[in-house]
Amino acid sequence: MKLHYELSGPEDAPVVVLGNSLGTTTALWEPQLPVLHKRFRVLRYDHRGHGGSPAAPGPYRIDDLGDDVLELLDSLGLTRVSYCGVSMGAMVGMWLAGHAPERIDRLVLCCTAATYATAQPWLDRAATVRRSGTASIAAQVVSRWFTPSFRSRSPETVAAFEAVLSSVDDESYAGCCDALAALDLRSVLSAIEAPTAVIAGAQDEATPPECLRTIAEAIPDSELFIVGDAAHLANVEAVDAVSVILDEHL
Repeated sequence: MKLHYELSGPEDAPVVVLGNSLGTTTALWEPQLPVLHKRFRVLRYDHRGHGGSPAAPGPYRIDDLGDDVLELLDSLGLTRVSYCGVSMGAMVGMWLAGHAPERIDRLVLCCTAATYATAQPWLDRAATVRRSGTASIAAQVVSRWFTPSFRSRSPETVAAFEAVLSSVDDESYAGCCDALAALDLRSVLSAIEAPTAVIAGAQDEATPPECLRTIAEAIPDSELFIVGDAAHLANVEAVDAVSVILDEHL
């Protein structure tokens, strides 16, 4: 799978890869670019069927999404990078750091989970999207990404994320839901060698802080940060706080 990607920043700088959440594109990380471009070459990519990346029939597994990134790195001649991911992008980061530790220098995991208590909500969402399309779930899903106060003061941002989610290929989105339904990365966490920063949004209902605490406790040489005024897309809602954590950790 040849993913769409964007490469920006100083050409001779070390590379940091940014992985997006389910239903978002490379635009997710734009708030962090001013800070990261000071010291890093930034590689952003779109998951299958998202943004500029081609669609592919599901179901997927997290291995498939991780292999996509390894193929991208190989195609660009990148043997070792740092990696930062939000939600599903962070799940890919855990998979990469656990299965290809020689490729990951430093790791940032934001608003994510290593497994879910039950697969059924993801199976139900996949079925809904295959039946009615991503637009049918956009408003409900995006409402959980931000705190009520952020939604009130930035309705245009919320609307933009709803539009992006609605544009994601239906089958690819459903295939990613299948991957999350089967997700269980707990066995790889203790094998992660990269120094890791784990970031939780204090008001995140999708992946509550306890999910991130469990991850941080399992990964050697990791540090947990809880960002107060943020829900699931903490890097968008708490731009400065997350940017500082990334800058200092990387």
